Amino acid sequence: MRTHIVSDIHGAGLALAGAAEGSDVFVCLGDLILFLDYDDPERGIYADLFGVDHARAYIEARTANRFDEARALSDAAWAGIGITDREQRWGILESMVKLQYEELFAAMPTPALMTYGNVDIPALWPNYVRDGHRIVDAQVVEVGGQRWGFVGGGLKSPMRTPYEIDPQEYAGKLSELGPVDVLFTHIPPLHPLLNYDVVARRFEIGSEAILNYVNEHQPRYHFFGHVHQPLSGRARIGRTECVNVGHFHGRERPFVIDL
Repeated sequence: MRTHIVSDIHGAGLALAGAAEGSDVFVCLGDLILFLDYDDPERGIYADLFGVDHARAYIEARTANRFDEARALSDAAWAGIGITDREQRWGILESMVKLQYEELFAAMPTPALMTYGNVDIPALWPNYVRDGHRIVDAQVVEVGGQRWGFVGGGLKSPMRTPYEIDPQEYAGKLSELGPVDVLFTHIPPLHPLLNYDVVARRFEIGSEAILNYVNEHQPRYHFFGHVHQPLSGRARIGRTECVNVGHFHGRERPFVIDL
């Protein structure tokens, strides 16, 4: 069963359209939206709104973990275009997110099994899914006689991305699955080799609840994304092979495996 898996699309619609070619099953682990392009500051919602110079400065502050400075830059940028009300800010951002979702869901292969990333807005997805798109979160899907479990979203972080979940709530979603043969999440387990981003030069947040789940249930595989340039793309926890399927926005090709 040839399976193509993508994560961290971040606006790469042209490549996404062909990502399922030759597959039996296609899986998307979220992060469709492109707010900021850390590799190309000229792209993304923030560059479109505030210009490339702002995007570069904002990226630099966030990359250096200077989050208070990044928020001050953001406040100043909004004020610079005459927007001070936070609800009005969100209305503008939401309209731009909707334009991206319209393009990306049109490019999303069908059929597809999909779950949310931390840079996603779940409430908007039902407006854009097409026939053959199946959204799966805190659920198990039977595929080829195997149990595939899915949990979407990220954990609370200083980044304040759109879909961040309290760790206890996230653990509860995992517990609803029970034992599975293959686990799919957006974020990795808590593991230093899998959490450290060698380009951003920081540890991204890994999930202790996923680590506990993997230790307890030992699925054959755990697939995830989130960390764009990990110190290690895979690690074994017990008999579970934990695999980062890659930063699709940068690679523009799916992770391919026969399950």
